[in-house]
Amino acid sequence: MIDFQSGGLFARLKKVADNAFGNMISDFLIAGETIVGTYQGVRDGVVFTNKRIIAINVQGLTGKKKDFTSIPYSKITTFSLETAGVFDLDAELEIYMSAVGKVKFNFTGNTDVKEICRFISQYALQ
Repeated sequence: MIDFQSGGLFARLKKVADNAFGNMISDFLIAGETIVGTYQGVRDGVVFTNKRIIAINVQGLTGKKKDFTSIPYSKITTFSLETAGVFDLDAELEIYMSAVGKVKFNFTGNTDVKEICRFISQYALQ
Protein backbone atom coordinates (compact mmCIF):
# COMPACT_ATOMS: atom_id res chain seq x y z
CA MET A 1 0.00 0.00 0.00
CA ILE A 2 1.15 3.54 -0.64
CA ASP A 3 2.83 5.06 2.41
CA PHE A 4 0.24 7.80 2.91
CA GLN A 5 1.95 9.03 6.09
CA SER A 6 4.97 10.21 4.13
CA GLY A 7 2.85 11.51 1.24
CA GLY A 8 3.56 8.66 -1.20
CA LEU A 9 5.21 9.94 -4.36
CA PHE A 10 4.95 8.68 -7.93
CA ALA A 11 7.57 10.54 -9.98
CA ARG A 12 8.16 11.46 -13.64
CA LEU A 13 4.90 10.02 -14.94
CA LYS A 14 4.15 10.38 -18.64
CA LYS A 15 1.12 9.44 -20.72
CA VAL A 16 1.24 5.95 -22.24
CA ALA A 17 -1.25 3.78 -24.09
CA ASP A 18 -4.27 2.85 -21.99
CA ASN A 19 -3.43 -0.84 -22.37
CA ALA A 20 0.11 -0.43 -20.94
CA PHE A 21 -1.01 -1.85 -17.57
CA GLY A 22 -4.13 -3.58 -18.90
CA ASN A 23 -2.91 -7.11 -18.23
CA MET A 24 -1.87 -6.20 -14.69
CA ILE A 25 -5.14 -4.63 -13.62
CA SER A 26 -7.76 -6.39 -15.76
CA ASP A 27 -8.71 -8.71 -12.89
CA PHE A 28 -9.33 -5.71 -10.61
CA LEU A 29 -11.77 -3.88 -12.88
CA ILE A 30 -15.48 -4.24 -12.20
CA ALA A 31 -18.36 -4.38 -14.67
CA GLY A 32 -18.74 -1.02 -16.41
CA GLU A 33 -15.32 0.26 -15.29
CA THR A 34 -13.20 1.68 -18.10
CA ILE A 35 -9.71 3.15 -18.30
CA VAL A 36 -9.67 6.90 -19.03
CA GLY A 37 -5.93 7.60 -18.70
CA THR A 38 -2.67 5.72 -18.07
CA TYR A 39 0.66 7.19 -16.95
CA GLN A 40 4.00 5.48 -16.37
CA GLY A 41 7.21 6.44 -14.59
CA VAL A 42 10.42 4.43 -14.72
CA ARG A 43 8.74 1.37 -13.21
CA ASP A 44 5.62 2.58 -11.43
CA GLY A 45 2.35 3.57 -13.00
CA VAL A 46 -1.03 5.16 -12.42
CA VAL A 47 -4.27 4.18 -14.12
CA PHE A 48 -7.29 6.47 -13.97
CA THR A 49 -10.62 4.73 -14.56
CA ASN A 50 -14.14 6.08 -14.48
CA LYS A 51 -14.45 4.73 -10.89
CA ARG A 52 -11.04 5.18 -9.22
CA ILE A 53 -7.30 5.69 -9.44
CA ILE A 54 -5.13 2.58 -9.37
CA ALA A 55 -1.53 3.27 -8.34
CA ILE A 56 0.94 0.53 -9.29
CA ASN A 57 4.17 0.39 -7.31
CA VAL A 58 6.69 -2.04 -8.81
CA GLN A 59 8.96 -3.42 -6.09
CA GLY A 60 12.15 -5.46 -5.78
CA LEU A 61 15.06 -5.98 -8.12
CA THR A 62 13.17 -8.12 -10.60
CA GLY A 63 9.96 -6.11 -10.53
CA LYS A 64 7.84 -9.22 -10.08
CA LYS A 65 6.42 -7.93 -6.80
CA LYS A 66 3.82 -5.20 -7.29
CA ASP A 67 1.62 -3.19 -4.98
CA PHE A 68 -1.77 -2.07 -6.30
CA THR A 69 -3.52 0.69 -4.37
CA SER A 70 -7.09 1.61 -5.28
CA ILE A 71 -8.24 5.16 -4.57
CA PRO A 72 -11.99 5.54 -5.16
CA TYR A 73 -12.96 9.00 -6.38
CA SER A 74 -15.64 9.08 -3.66
CA LYS A 75 -12.88 9.22 -0.99
CA ILE A 76 -11.09 12.23 -2.50
CA THR A 77 -11.72 15.29 -0.36
CA THR A 78 -9.33 17.75 -2.00
CA PHE A 79 -6.80 17.85 -4.79
CA SER A 80 -4.15 20.37 -5.71
CA LEU A 81 -2.48 20.92 -9.07
CA GLU A 82 0.80 22.71 -9.68
CA THR A 83 1.51 23.15 -13.39
CA ALA A 84 4.96 23.07 -14.98
CA GLY A 85 6.85 26.35 -15.30
CA VAL A 86 9.94 27.74 -16.96
CA PHE A 87 12.47 26.38 -14.46
CA ASP A 88 10.37 23.70 -12.77
CA LEU A 89 9.52 21.44 -15.70
CA ASP A 90 7.33 18.96 -13.80
CA ALA A 91 3.66 19.22 -12.89
CA GLU A 92 2.49 17.95 -9.51
CA LEU A 93 -0.88 16.63 -8.44
CA GLU A 94 -1.61 16.07 -4.75
CA ILE A 95 -4.71 14.13 -3.79
CA TYR A 96 -6.04 14.16 -0.23
CA MET A 97 -8.33 11.36 0.89
CA SER A 98 -10.56 11.18 3.93
CA ALA A 99 -9.12 9.15 6.81
CA VAL A 100 -6.03 8.12 4.85
CA GLY A 101 -3.78 11.03 3.91
CA LYS A 102 -2.32 12.23 0.66
CA VAL A 103 -0.54 10.89 -2.38
CA LYS A 104 1.55 12.95 -4.78
CA PHE A 105 1.87 12.35 -8.50
CA ASN A 106 4.71 14.07 -10.37
CA PHE A 107 4.13 14.32 -14.14
CA THR A 108 6.49 15.33 -16.93
CA GLY A 109 6.02 18.91 -18.11
CA ASN A 110 4.32 18.01 -21.37
CA THR A 111 1.52 16.05 -19.65
CA ASP A 112 -1.95 17.55 -19.97
CA VAL A 113 -2.56 17.75 -16.21
CA LYS A 114 -5.71 19.82 -16.78
CA GLU A 115 -7.22 16.77 -18.49
CA ILE A 116 -6.41 14.71 -15.39
CA CYS A 117 -8.08 17.31 -13.16
CA ARG A 118 -11.14 17.31 -15.41
CA PHE A 119 -11.75 13.60 -15.04
CA ILE A 120 -11.01 13.62 -11.31
CA SER A 121 -13.56 16.42 -10.96
CA GLN A 122 -16.04 14.68 -13.22
CA TYR A 123 -16.01 11.49 -11.15
CA ALA A 124 -15.33 12.88 -7.65
CA LEU A 125 -18.06 15.50 -7.80
CA GLN A 126 -20.89 13.18 -8.89
